[in-house]
Amino acid sequence: MSEQLTLSAEARDRAGKGASRALRREGRVPAVIYGMNEEPLSIHVEEKLLNKLLGTGHFFNSVIMVEVNGKAVRTLPKDVAFHPVSDRPLHADFLRVSEHATVHVNVPVRFENEDASPGLKKGGVLNVVRHDVELIVDAAEIPEDVVVDLTGFEVGDSIHISAVTLPKGAKTAIDDRDFTLATIVAPSALKSAGTEAEAEGE
Repeated sequence: MSEQLTLSAEARDRAGKGASRALRREGRVPAVIYGMNEEPLSIHVEEKLLNKLLGTGHFFNSVIMVEVNGKAVRTLPKDVAFHPVSDRPLHADFLRVSEHATVHVNVPVRFENEDASPGLKKGGVLNVVRHDVELIVDAAEIPEDVVVDLTGFEVGDSIHISAVTLPKGAKTAIDDRDFTLATIVAPSALKSAGTEAEAEGE
């Protein structure tokens, strides 16, 4: 299960571009907490702390407890806007969630047992079609990743979502088709060598 993260914040008195620019100069990132039929709460967080959480690799599929003036608010990160040149975070959006709310989250796909795939051992290449999967899941049970076992897959095989055991209680947001997560393709070197051999044999 994805770990719960904590982020301390302060309420933001003033809104607007000027106030936001002033906050960023002080190393703070303006943000908003919204949802659950409550008034949006304007806050600001420390840029260093936000970057640290972003660097965990599972920021967007973790419950973030945002502590504002001593009170913890359970949230899910929904969006972070970045500067197009410096890549510094400019603004963050957090959605309020109750402890066992049903939420939509994008969860990273992790492939394992590559050495048990005959196709990969022969020199095939894993072509990843989806790096993450949108799951509908209990907010308290968000998985850290979706694990795909590559055991037994050959060159030319497609790995579909039906081949994956999803965490208990989770289901995919796309439920109308058995979508592809990855394929195992022949390396271009093998293909070209085969083409040359065919040409010589003609």
